[in-house]
Amino acid sequence: MTDHKFLTMTGMYNVLERLRELENGYDVPPLNDKERDIHDAGLISILKEIHDDIDRLTFEAYGWGDLADRLVGKPGATTPSPYKSEDQQAAEEDLLTRLVALNVERQREENRGLVRWLRPDYQIPKLGSKVAKPAEAEQVEAEIVLPGAEKPKWPSEGLDQIRVVRDILSKVSAPILPDEISVTFDGRNTAKRKARVAEVLETLVAAGAARTGELEGETRYFVPR
Repeated sequence: MTDHKFLTMTGMYNVLERLRELENGYDVPPLNDKERDIHDAGLISILKEIHDDIDRLTFEAYGWGDLADRLVGKPGATTPSPYKSEDQQAAEEDLLTRLVALNVERQREENRGLVRWLRPDYQIPKLGSKVAKPAEAEQVEAEIVLPGAEKPKWPSEGLDQIRVVRDILSKVSAPILPDEISVTFDGRNTAKRKARVAEVLETLVAAGAARTGELEGETRYFVPR
């Protein structure tokens, strides 16, 4: 848009919708000269590909991959469209129903005090006091696994635990908290595993294989570069 002053967000997304109409076989005229100029200058085919990839990954992250083929790349995803099949409309209703049900489920959990934080180290100090505090209250790390990126299992043997924690420290780009290491493994981020990760880190520090530093009042770990 900086290089082509005639481009606007509205114009680009209107052409994106036109492209979806054409690719889905609807009886619509081809792109006119103005739309073709926007398509070429705005790289609309690439924009469409990026949106479709994000949409598919989002469906997979929710565990709703069955809706992807019925909705991804269809007209009406970014602007209103009269070109929607009955199946697409039914899939959109199904998606909305699932989202509402998930929202109700999360609301019930939070009423019991169970909150699944995305960034617990940042969010709990700022927002944790607003959460209901019944006896069964629990604030946990949200379990998020990216598609195609399975979490490794926490080793049962002590030496293997030391090796895997050392390997993580060698790969991170900045000093890291023990809990940030603990949540990278498969399963619930239990207090037992958190404590063991902390022990392993202290062992590495004592052996000279890792170092510590203070950042924002918290002890973080790293390996010498």
